[in-house]
Amino acid sequence: MNQNIWQGRTDGEELLYHRVFQRVKEINNYDLVSTNDFVLHGFAVDEGVKRNKGRVGARHAPDVIRKNMANFPVILPDFSMLDFGNITCDDENLEKTQNELAEKVAKVLNKGGKSIVLGGGHELTYAHYSGIRKAFPDKKIGIINIDAHFDNRKPEDEVGANSGTGFWQIAQEENNHTLHIGIQRNSNTLKLFDTAHHLSMKYILADELFFENLPSVYERITELTESVDVLYLTVCMDVFNASIAPGVSAAAYNGLFTDAAFMHFYKHILKSPKLIALDVAEVNPQFDIQERTSRLAASLVNEWFMI
Repeated sequence: MNQNIWQGRTDGEELLYHRVFQRVKEINNYDLVSTNDFVLHGFAVDEGVKRNKGRVGARHAPDVIRKNMANFPVILPDFSMLDFGNITCDDENLEKTQNELAEKVAKVLNKGGKSIVLGGGHELTYAHYSGIRKAFPDKKIGIINIDAHFDNRKPEDEVGANSGTGFWQIAQEENNHTLHIGIQRNSNTLKLFDTAHHLSMKYILADELFFENLPSVYERITELTESVDVLYLTVCMDVFNASIAPGVSAAAYNGLFTDAAFMHFYKHILKSPKLIALDVAEVNPQFDIQERTSRLAASLVNEWFMI
């Protein structure tokens, strides 16, 4: 085990006293994955961000997020997490790297594990989705994207896919069963809104995410989850206000806060028995302050361990 990452305070060896780092096993054999294991991959890639003319650096995030996950207390006595390390893109061949992640995610899901991916740029969305599709070719996949952006640009021929094209790519392969939460009007052109409507992408604007409106938000989430067979949740960290998430590729002065309203609907998603995959994307340690963004990303992943 990498002692520089998976380490923390020890309050005893009894299972109920454990912290996350005491339950992590670093392995490379997918035959050891068991039903309900949380299985972690790092997507140490920001080639898609570079292609999208964004601020690169997200490739350095997975290990920083791991470090911030390590010391959380374990709540459930049967909690188990397997860490399969990082996937990198050293030759600028993003498509090959995305397929590598997809193959590994499929192996996890076929063994009954729950997939967690730490990004990396949001180009991981198409890769993570592709792994779910490989594992469940006949199931209806629902995706909840907590993000300021639609990420529905059509890839440019001379550039290819990037961190902003994932949901356009997904829509070319099947009917769109997606819900995008936190969309900002000042982060998407009218062209992208038009594309969202054309592709039947349902969305909730950031302006709609306040406590009094939670019944409507719950209804929209439930409408999606009840219409699909399996659920995948992806969180782009640039959806949050720059004061709590400064270390991202595209910081947002008017982004979301993790207030009571946010945590209510976020935990509602995590409680769905159909949820089989979760990732966090666009953490950029080069622009972070006191690892705030990495800590927030780690906390959002950790919430799944407490359901």
